[in-house]
Amino acid sequence: MITIRDLHKSFGAKQVLRGVNVDFVSGKTTTIFGISGGGKSTIIKHIIGLMTPDRGTIEVNGITLDAGSKENLYKIRKMVGYLFQSGALFDSMNVKENVEFPLIEHTKLTPLERDRKIERSLELVGLKPREVLCLYPHELSGGMRKRVGLARTIILDPQAILYDEPTSGLDPITSDRISQLILLLQRELGVTSVLISHDIKESFKCSDYIAMLFEGRIVDYGEAEKFKNSDNEIVRQFVDGSADGPIKFAND
Repeated sequence: MITIRDLHKSFGAKQVLRGVNVDFVSGKTTTIFGISGGGKSTIIKHIIGLMTPDRGTIEVNGITLDAGSKENLYKIRKMVGYLFQSGALFDSMNVKENVEFPLIEHTKLTPLERDRKIERSLELVGLKPREVLCLYPHELSGGMRKRVGLARTIILDPQAILYDEPTSGLDPITSDRISQLILLLQRELGVTSVLISHDIKESFKCSDYIAMLFEGRIVDYGEAEKFKNSDNEIVRQFVDGSADGPIKFAND
């Protein structure tokens, strides 16, 4: 569903992406691994036009992302949902208002129709509408904030969901619930999912494919089970959490 070819991005003198090539398979979950600050989030921010590439092409469901085409950007943003690492809830709005916000901005649904979609979205992420609708973000646990943010992400029925560190800062039990939720949404909604994560254990639970980003390029890609047994030295060091020596960089 999503194709990236020869993606380059620099910030000042720092070259973060150096020709990324990767495909995200329709209806499947792909996780991008990599070291901190290596450009993983930069990739998914390009997919929804939060960043403009220095060079390269991005295609979503047959539509090419073009910085000069607001129409294409609008179409892609309606197809793709983005879950920010923090959940990115509006502090001044309660749960109902947060989840309802995209419907008010992008649809002409009646209040009753919006209420039905809000309840469905909250139920899909494992929350009881009657218990959480009137709560504000500061009254929610970290896991609940992530789930409310996800309810808002799926409210427009996206064809793909981008997750930026979905289990970051969560305890192991809550992390496992989020991983199971990602699997559930993939099955229930048939969405294409792209995860950015440092949590290797949880990512393997919900991923069909894994891509390894290193030095600005995808150095290995494959099915999750095969990825565990990769003979790529960089992948083995990252997955095992240990190494015979330090990971070698091009400028070492």
